[in-house]
Amino acid sequence: MIKVGIAGAAGYTAGELIRMLVAHPGVELRYLQSESHRGEPIGKVHRDLIYSDRVFSDLDYTDIDVLFLCMGHGVSTRFLQQNPVPASVRVIDLGNDFRLKANAGNFVYGLPERNREIIRQAGRVANPGCFATAIELSLLPLANGGVLPSCASVFGITGATGAGQQPTGETHYSNRAQNLSVYKVFSHQHLAEIRETLGEATDIAFVPVRGCHARGIMVNTVFYSDLEVGELKRLYASYYEGHPFTVVSDEPVYLKQVVNTNYCFIHLEQQGRKVLVTSVIDNLLKGASGQAVQNMNLMFGLEETTGLHLKANYF
Repeated sequence: MIKVGIAGAAGYTAGELIRMLVAHPGVELRYLQSESHRGEPIGKVHRDLIYSDRVFSDLDYTDIDVLFLCMGHGVSTRFLQQNPVPASVRVIDLGNDFRLKANAGNFVYGLPERNREIIRQAGRVANPGCFATAIELSLLPLANGGVLPSCASVFGITGATGAGQQPTGETHYSNRAQNLSVYKVFSHQHLAEIRETLGEATDIAFVPVRGCHARGIMVNTVFYSDLEVGELKRLYASYYEGHPFTVVSDEPVYLKQVVNTNYCFIHLEQQGRKVLVTSVIDNLLKGASGQAVQNMNLMFGLEETTGLHLKANYF
């Protein structure tokens, strides 16, 4: 059994991580650390876990095999400096501290569809961002095939949970409900890791949108290509063959097909030279905690899909 500790265990991503790990056949969940809720029952924060008798506690590195960091962006670095982790304990960071090469140190970028074999050997993994995951999976087969377009327009809409647990004016229900708004136009923080993953040659014009739903990301990427749609579909199907959580669909894809799962569904359409690639993921699962469990499975030599056979809440 893999003994697990979670630091920053009171947030959205940690709640989803706990939900998956309590049912994971290869895991023993040992410590759930939270500075602000130490000693409290986890059900007081994660209301879907009120049946559990677990409490938030401190960490004991001598008694875990892997540590998940579910902290705010920029917090992981400080936490590791103040609480050094032994080399024997593997680390998976769900924040953005170690995603870029300049800051990575001994962390590897945890996108299995690109770095699966590297992740298998890794001691520390930086989990990708949610929008980054959806956009990278939309374009990776083109980058791998050497046919990435020189520019692409990306329109992505995300649910309210993507903004984290702390309420703000933009995430307040009265603002978010029955409403749409753009933010961080052309300057979203995930663009840097996307460029490192795909290559700097492509100019990505990214317009992120706050949706009025709770969870899920839909990304629509438009570019020009001289390849016919049939050839593009074969390119995508070939690249993702053997990658269990990325599925190329002949039919249009919908957000509700992937919510509550670790899947990314992709669909391609073409008119003339214009190509549309649509990708959908759950921002809390394939965009965060589900992908983190997928990375843990790879790091410990388990079947990649272990504990991740989740069905969408389609109805």
